Amino acid sequence: VSPGNCWPFQGHQGQVVIRLPARVHLTAVTVQHIAKEVSPSGTVISAPRDVAVFVSLCWALLAGIWPWGKAGVDADGEEETLLGTFTYDVEKELVQTFPLKNAPLPRAFSYIKLLVKSNWGNPAYTCIYRVQVHGKMANQKAWSETRG
Repeated sequence: VSPGNCWPFQGHQGQVVIRLPARVHLTAVTVQHIAKEVSPSGTVISAPRDVAVFVSLCWALLAGIWPWGKAGVDADGEEETLLGTFTYDVEKELVQTFPLKNAPLPRAFSYIKLLVKSNWGNPAYTCIYRVQVHGKMANQKAWSETRG
């Protein structure tokens, strides 16, 4: 993580949908920001504050991965599912991990949405430095059993 080298978005709210490298039974999300001491502005008011995490199978539809179903709903007719909300606290450790509710989920997902509801006071922009997604790959168990 390098100071100033973040994914910025305009304003104090924003969202990003992240495509995971594999289908994952999600358990937690980690967010990292830089320290005030190394910040180009001398502050961390651009850090995300209140965050919500969502999943949905419909994002695969929108990306053209699945040829069936309607945009906006997944295969079971569900829209986005909230997995949890948390507050990134700039007074605590730079790296903070937040467990997701009902984890691990019975269904594996390839996409996760991070919705930043607020930051720590910067009206112009919010910076996301690092997001890590934790869980168990969907085919990991099957793969290890076939090796055994």
